[in-house]
Amino acid sequence: MSATTDAFARFLEVLSDSLDDHHASAGSLASRAHLSRYHFDRLASAAAGEPPAALRRRILLERAAYRLITTDDDVIRVALEAGYASNEAFTRAFRRAYGRPPARWRRRPTDFRLTAPSHAQGIDHEPTLRSLLARLVGQLAMWHAAVHDRPYDFDAEQDETIGHLRAKLAAVGPAFLSDVRSIIEEGRLDETFVDAACDPPEVFTNGGMIAHVLTFAAHRRTLVCGALAGAGVTELGAGDPMHWVAEHAA
Repeated sequence: MSATTDAFARFLEVLSDSLDDHHASAGSLASRAHLSRYHFDRLASAAAGEPPAALRRRILLERAAYRLITTDDDVIRVALEAGYASNEAFTRAFRRAYGRPPARWRRRPTDFRLTAPSHAQGIDHEPTLRSLLARLVGQLAMWHAAVHDRPYDFDAEQDETIGHLRAKLAAVGPAFLSDVRSIIEEGRLDETFVDAACDPPEVFTNGGMIAHVLTFAAHRRTLVCGALAGAGVTELGAGDPMHWVAEHAA
């Protein structure tokens, strides 16, 4: 057994023993596995494909979903057992993971097992035209919020109408563009900020964030144009930004 798998085995044992200890810190869990916090996170992430805290939350959500379909317990009791302090917080997390609030999912359940990051396919897992459009607009709102140290609610991207997306883009598009212009004009591309939307929070540079948006927006825009072309909507072209830049520079 390698050092990584051995450490991961210890992590799983600790996780199993402390699953209902919702006050246990990551440091204390690492100590129980006889590892430093640094090595605990790195080794567990290497084996599981996600940070230990994220893996623990995913397992708790899966257990909560299983209990919803195998017991008659109230949703609030299931939420508390999963470590959530309120029904609202549990509902947000459950809907993000399963696509529906717990009460609705309970009436028509799907597989309670969630796809692990190590098993996810591509940049967007099973994307739809609506989810791609929502993410194209949502990422502008998300990064605008992150740069200004404000929270972002991913649930806002669920089942958005085209009209709502247009209105949202009209607001967040100019706001994000203003952020980018200020960053470039003030020479702050190498300046860092903390993105609290990540779990756990991560530190990024302004330049890296802008490059990320350009890269993933191009990927999603291409998928959207391809899906529309396949449906017979061909007047949009290939969505190549080179042509847009050339037209607006003329």
